[in-house]
Formats: sequence, C-alpha cells, structure tokens
Amino acid sequence: MDTSVAPGDDFFRYANGAWLRKTEIPADRASYGVWAELFDQAQRRTHELLEASAKGSAAAGSDEQKIGDYYASFLDEPGIEAKGLEPLREPLAAINGISERRALAAYVGSTLRADVDALNATNFQTDHLFGIWIAQDLNDSSRNVPFVLQGGLGMPDRDYYVEAGERMEGYRSAYRAHIAAMLKLASIADADAKAARIVDLERRIAGVHATRTESVDVAKANNPWPREAFARRAPGVDWTALFRAAHLDQAPTIIVWHPAAVRGIAALVQSVPLDAWREYLTFHAIDRRAAVLPKAFGEEAFAFYGKTLSGTPERQERWKRAVDATNDALGEAVGKIYVQKFFPASAKAQLQQMVANISAAFDRRLDGLTWMAPKTKASAKAKLATLRVGIGYPDRWRDFTTLSIVRGDAFGNADRAELFDYQQQLAKLAQRPDRGEWWLTPQTVNALNMPVQNALNFPAAILEPPFYDAAANAAVRYGAVGVIIGHEISHSFDDQGSQFDADGRFTNWWTPEDLAHFKEASAKLVAEYSAYAPFPDLHVNGQLTLSENIADVAGLSAAYDAYHASSAQEGGAQSGDDRSFFISYGQTWRSKRREALSRQLLLTNGHAPDEYRADTVRNLDAWYSAFDVKAGQKLFLAPPDRVRVW
Repeated sequence: MDTSVAPGDDFFRYANGAWLRKTEIPADRASYGVWAELFDQAQRRTHELLEASAKGSAAAGSDEQKIGDYYASFLDEPGIEAKGLEPLREPLAAINGISERRALAAYVGSTLRADVDALNATNFQTDHLFGIWIAQDLNDSSRNVPFVLQGGLGMPDRDYYVEAGERMEGYRSAYRAHIAAMLKLASIADADAKAARIVDLERRIAGVHATRTESVDVAKANNPWPREAFARRAPGVDWTALFRAAHLDQAPTIIVWHPAAVRGIAALVQSVPLDAWREYLTFHAIDRRAAVLPKAFGEEAFAFYGKTLSGTPERQERWKRAVDATNDALGEAVGKIYVQKFFPASAKAQLQQMVANISAAFDRRLDGLTWMAPKTKASAKAKLATLRVGIGYPDRWRDFTTLSIVRGDAFGNADRAELFDYQQQLAKLAQRPDRGEWWLTPQTVNALNMPVQNALNFPAAILEPPFYDAAANAAVRYGAVGVIIGHEISHSFDDQGSQFDADGRFTNWWTPEDLAHFKEASAKLVAEYSAYAPFPDLHVNGQLTLSENIADVAGLSAAYDAYHASSAQEGGAQSGDDRSFFISYGQTWRSKRREALSRQLLLTNGHAPDEYRADTVRNLDAWYSAFDVKAGQKLFLAPPDRVRVW
C-alpha cells in the first residue's frame, strides 16, 4: 500500500502503490500482477506434473502417456530442427493444389477449427477465414447449433488495418516484414511482393469486419440462417463444398454472428485472384505452426507478436511454452491430475458456501429493487435460482481415448489435437445442450459466465491466495474471491447476460419501463468509464467494457452484502473490516502493463484497465464512509451519480 495517497483521490495506488514502485515486469512478459502470479504458480505446478508424466512410464494410451509425450515432443528442439521444413510439405502442397473456387472453399472448410472464444465474441480472433464454435441455440434451448463468425486476420483487430496514424502504419509495416520473413524461412520465392499482397488482402478483409463494439450486440448477432440460404445471402463461396469439408453439411441451421462480414468475405473469395488466396493461406499455414517448427520460425513469430505488438522484451523459456501448449491440447487430461494434487475437498466446500451466501445476497438485492416490476423481478429470480455453479473442476471429464499423440511428432500432435477438439465440438450437434460443460480447464487462472448455459466456471487455479485463502478473515475473503464470485453471478444480469432467460434462450423478459431504467443506469456507467484516459490520445471505451463494468459494480455490491450477512451470523463484523474488505478488493487488481499491450487491449478487450476496475469502489456508499471520502476528492461521486444497476 501507499498510505501517502488519499484513497478518495486514487484508490488503486492507495491499495497498491508500494507494490507498483518496487515491481518490475519480467522480461518475458507484457504485463504482471496478481493474476500473473497465480498463473506462474499454476504453470510451475503443471510443469512438475508434466515432467513426471514425460518419463515414459505411463501405460500406453493413457491420458498420462499422452500429456507426457505431447510435452516431451514440444520440448524436443533437436528433433524439431532435424525435421526442418518436412512437416510443411503436405499442407503447403494442398494449398498449391487449389486450382478453382470450389477447391478453395473445400480447403477453407477442411481447415476450420473451433478456435475462438465461444463465450465472448469481443475477444475472439482467428486467422482462419471464419470462426466456428458449437453451442446452445440462442433461440431453442433443446439443441446445439454451429455459429459462424468473422475471421481471417493475423493482427489483433480490424483497427490495426484501417485506422490512420503513424502508430498503426508502423504495425502494418512490421507485419508485412514479418510475413516476408516467415515466407523466406520456408524457402518461398518472391517473399516481399507476396507479403505486400497478403497484407493488402487482410486489409480488405478487415474492411468488412464488424467493430468490437458492434460484436457485443447479441441482437445483431442472432441471425439463424438455413444452411441452404448461404449461397443466396452470401454469394461468392461454394458453401456446399465448404460445409461438407467442415462436416457441417448436416446442420440445418447455422447462426451467423457477423452477417455483413460473412457476406463481405464471401465476395472477396469470389473476386480476389486464386494466386493471392494461395499466398495468404500459405503464410497462415506456416505462421500458425511456428511454435513447432525450427527455432527460427518461433523467434520470428515472437519478434512480431511478442515484441512489436505487446512490447515483451524476451521470449519465454521453452519449458513454459511447452506447458502452455500441452494445456491447450490436453487441458482436461492435465487438469484431472492437477486437482487431485492441488485442490482439496475442504476448499471446494467452503467456496460452495460462499457462492450460496453471495447468491442469497444478490437475491435480496433483487427483492429490494423498487424500480423493477413484479413480472421482471420474478424472471430475474428464476434465473438466479437455476444458475449452475461449477467449483474447481467439471463433474465429467473429457475422454481423450481417440486422440493419437506420438512422441517425437510435435507438429503432427498439434494438428491432431486441434482436429480432435473440433470433432468433439461437432459431436455436440447430435446431443442436447449440457449445462455442466466446462469451457475452462482446472489449471486456468480465470472465471467464466456462460449465458446460454446459465452456468459459471470457477477453476481450481484461481481459487488460491490472494484471491482465496481459507485462513483469511471473512472481510478479506469476500473482498477478493467473493467479488470474483459476485462478478460472475452478475454477468447473468449485465447488458448481455440480461438478454438471456433461465434456460439460456435469447429473449426479452423485461417490461419496457424496466428496460429503460436499466439502460439509463448502464449509460451512466458508460460515461463514467469513457472519461478515463490512460493515454492522452486514447480513452477507455465505456460501451465496449460495459458488460464487465456492470459485473464489477454489481458483484462488488453483492459480495459486500454477503460479507455483512455472514458476519452477522457469526456475531457481527469487527471494527475496520469494511476497510479490509475494500482494500482486499483493490489489491486483487495490482498489475502493470507495457504500453504496447495496454494500447492493444484498449482497442480490443472488453475489460477496462485494472486500475479503473479497482476504482469501481466509488459507486458504493459504504466505501465513502469507510475511508471518509469527501466532495472535492478526485474519485468522489455525488450520491445521485453513483451507479446502482442491481
């Protein structure tokens, strides 16, 4: 803490100032903070498990054999170097063999993978031409459907291609140089000219993309198209060939999240010469597998994506990258042995009680809403009552029996793991939606709300100190992990989650008057966050970050109420515990970021910078009395201006 800073002027620095002064971002990171500290712990623990699995003593075909062989193969730099460009021979030959538009569509379909963030369309990015994921139908809770989203870009967002200014021009120039370098490493002729054409094609793709703010509007994204309507609504692609190759030819309906982008990309497939498409696909086939190609490819990829785009000075050690890659490929297999060693049953029981307490506090807050009509309130309470909360790990583990992992074949293992995951996603089209499905692995430091499942995931790796400490007092626990729990519960009632009912259907359960009140309160929060300016030329996008900001305010409020209710049952809160509650919350956001990453996230991420999330406290009356915050201090909001969404 830095108690020389008045909490009413800058609560983030009051709670974290000493840490900010003494902490340096590690050279292999673009950011560092509490979340990174927990990530490091989970990574070290996973490393220990993978090293043991890689010794080769596990039974053939077991999960332990597969994770050990995947990890060992990724670590085997000499073996990867010895293979050289051989792993690229087959995929590049397939691209060079594309001689007409039907073959182009079939190739695109055959290489589509479920590689986007299915639960937050503002955060996904894929270099595949289209993003694909399988989830519950927005309109029919009894079935799963495919979703198609915009894709095709190698840089983080459309703004990197279309926004004017020296900074973005610099990124485009560096990207062009990166493409040329990767092509040269693959011994592809005329690399500089091809790189220029590839960037130009991606610029045209970016020109038809929806913005991040537009992407969060589920009403605009809910576009169920009959499969046979694609040829008429998005001409230019042989959709029959694409869907057959993607194994989506039996899906009667596909929801198109970005219809204008799908139409625009389809038109480009028709109008852009095949030579340009072959060049584009060749680069991405190489770039996508840089991590499992000879060292020079990985170093070049890091030079652009790590150093240039994120400002990270040094590449992470190979073992760290091997752990991350194994988690990506076999996450639940790793997670199953992770929780056996690192997540005790006693922690799960205490956290389940905290979830029950915070849910009850949220329910009481619903009861106290004087502006909400009984009909709307009943629907909200029904949704809360049926919310499914997963703590630590899933009830059912993914079956990896059919996934083949071969020691010494890092490139092939990566391909087979992606295809296996895609096939498992496709299998859901023949199944009813599973509300118990997990989208995060137990060793992931994160938490998640899935509106279409009306369910939450709290993985084991985030349920650790300083977020969750079984020995800490109630004020500290509720101010840290309690707010995380409240935040995720509140996502069911933010500007996005509030559009889904208890069964996960996208439907309006609001009266017009209630919806107008909710939007008015939301607009105040948009204005509050849009006023924050981390850089003179760049403000927070209050609309893009609205969902997270609503969840922060509502989650903090519900956790505060739950803390007091639980304290009352145990004899009452102690003097000064309100201060401990808010300080604990503020310290969960201690972090530092390099400027390049900060700028990238301001354009692309649905979360506000951490320092402003810590300052969410300015919307709670109790914070003012706990720290004697007065009018005239920088964070002071007059009572009518404090946002009270729920």
